[in-house]
Amino acid sequence: MVRAMTHPGSEVTAGAFAPAKSSAWRTEVIETLWLAAPMALTQLGQIAMMTTDLALIGRLGDQSVAAAALAHTVLFATFTMGLGLVSAVTPLAAQAVGARNPRQVRAALRVGLWATVIAGVPLTLVQLFGEQMLLGLGQDPATAKLAGLYLDGLAWSLLPSWLFIALRGFMGAVNRPEPALWIMLAAIPINLGLAYWLIHGGYGLPQLGIFGAGLATAIVAVAMCVAAAIVCVTMRPFRKYQVFGELWRFDGPLMGRLLHLGLPISGASVLEYGVFGAAALLMGKFGTTALAAHQIALQIAAIMFMVPMGISIAATVRVGHAIGRADAEGARRAGFAAITLGLVFMAAMTLLVALTRHQIPHLFLGDSAQSAATAELTAALLIVGASFFIADGLQVVANGALRGRNDTRVPLLFAVLGFWVIAFPCCWLLGFTAGFGPFGVWIGLAIGLVVYAVLLVWRFHLLSRTALPSA
Repeated sequence: MVRAMTHPGSEVTAGAFAPAKSSAWRTEVIETLWLAAPMALTQLGQIAMMTTDLALIGRLGDQSVAAAALAHTVLFATFTMGLGLVSAVTPLAAQAVGARNPRQVRAALRVGLWATVIAGVPLTLVQLFGEQMLLGLGQDPATAKLAGLYLDGLAWSLLPSWLFIALRGFMGAVNRPEPALWIMLAAIPINLGLAYWLIHGGYGLPQLGIFGAGLATAIVAVAMCVAAAIVCVTMRPFRKYQVFGELWRFDGPLMGRLLHLGLPISGASVLEYGVFGAAALLMGKFGTTALAAHQIALQIAAIMFMVPMGISIAATVRVGHAIGRADAEGARRAGFAAITLGLVFMAAMTLLVALTRHQIPHLFLGDSAQSAATAELTAALLIVGASFFIADGLQVVANGALRGRNDTRVPLLFAVLGFWVIAFPCCWLLGFTAGFGPFGVWIGLAIGLVVYAVLLVWRFHLLSRTALPSA
């Protein structure tokens, strides 16, 4: 039997490595699932809260729905600009946890909170001029005015939402993401009741209409942020980190690391958001039916995307822990275990969507004869989106694994290539020049996403075979 030496004076059979290696992979998959499940449910809770808001606004009329869509465009544009800064808390804190350095865990969260406030205050104020910005973009004055009213309340949700994400990232980094999920689950019915009350009035409060919907979102965002802060201060194991200790101490070098890691994440998010916004504009050129079908199909994609997003955050934590303890093999295993989980989940969900594609549109449209064409086109787009969905899930998990290694600048370049050098030109050429119409736009998006996903997985494969990144 072939033998392999381990260290002087000891030897094991080569076959003995196989069970240990298999056990390590099995343990990694279980740990990733355990961490990802509450994170994914938290993401789904956020979608549920947005959906209830839109359902309540829908009762105010079509113009209010259009205004809400415009307002969310302004909000998401500013939200993605700072998303990378708060997202960078997770890998920095996770690496400190892996290195058993609690002071550095606290410092990572502290610089994240600093960056959040520095970026959040001006971007909140920018949103208060939403009506003027929308008028400058040629939107209908009446709809732009309603959108401005909505933003007068909604804008104040930006900063507390970022703070909550930073605190949630800290919770995940120490392997305890469940409290963030509890807070989100409690927030959904509270947001529903508060929004209904503020919109329609009662109990001595006048009707605030669409402004009330935005104000309710902001109030709930503040409450979630406060609840997360209380959890971090009072609950085990969070309280031992004393996360708000030395809060006013500014750490220049660590802030530099946060910006170095976080700004490219924000850049990639803006590029991704931009290409999907541009795709919606292209769909609008094919008419209302095409745009409505596009939005419904994308909503399905967004719901599916939340689970890989949770797996992605878990990948950042697991890879970050391994990097922190200088375990190169563990970091590679953590990344590919998460990538495999994301791929399997999205493949299964894509099959489910394909089998139920004719029923799904009616959940949004009902069974009226007027919506038959939209339902039919939506079902067709869901088939075209098969590779779209899988690639989208794959890219977000691979991105999370790379962030655990502090690698965000090259993925930003990949985002430029995938979304704007490949995806958008393909959307235009296939949709208009080649004459494929709405299907061409979706094929273009799918091509760009596949390229982006493959490049990210390839990048992680190469990096995980080389030396560990420097701190």
